[in-house]
Amino acid sequence: MTASSRHGLFISVEGGDGAGKTTQLGLLRDWLSGPGSPLRYPPVFTREPGGTQLGAAVRETLLHSEHVDPRAEALLYAGDRAHHVATVVRPALERGEVVITDRYLDSSIAYQGSRGELSPTDIEEISLWATQGLMPDITVLLDISAADARARRLAGRGETEDRIEAAGDDFHESVRQVFRERAAAEPHRWRVIDASRSVEEVFSALKLVFTTEIEKWAERP
Repeated sequence: MTASSRHGLFISVEGGDGAGKTTQLGLLRDWLSGPGSPLRYPPVFTREPGGTQLGAAVRETLLHSEHVDPRAEALLYAGDRAHHVATVVRPALERGEVVITDRYLDSSIAYQGSRGELSPTDIEEISLWATQGLMPDITVLLDISAADARARRLAGRGETEDRIEAAGDDFHESVRQVFRERAAAEPHRWRVIDASRSVEEVFSALKLVFTTEIEKWAERP
């Protein structure tokens, strides 16, 4: 199989703050770029917001501003997502590559929808319009309780938290439940991993998911 012989594979990784996404994606990058990878070519790793120069500016604004109007926030995320898909994600998929993104539109629905200021349906529709309907083939959820996630964040970085991380356990547990509800509603797309376990155990489960999905993709006509 060559990199250009088929349409690419689009995988998003989701989870609450403190779920261990950064650690696991780092391990995943090393594995999929190394000699033991099931891929012939390294995948494209990206993130939202922050996968482009525009996204990095949006990320800095949204994570460290004291207050952003909910509609403005939704539009900023959607604008970044439109640019991200147009310049990074879709071109790589059209080249037949595997694209792995740290967060995608499910995060917008979970985080912004949990505040109750905007309709989750409106948030989803804005993002689907921005991306011309592009959805991941597979979404991996690193699932962990808000309390455990907070303890992990504080153990790793002390008391420093950005605007979203500091929102409180009730908010983060609501975010978790939105992810879980979406996973239950679309089992064909979602793969849920218990992220409360050790780094090694979570990565073992993650490797199994990625190996399975990459093998299925490689067998597509």
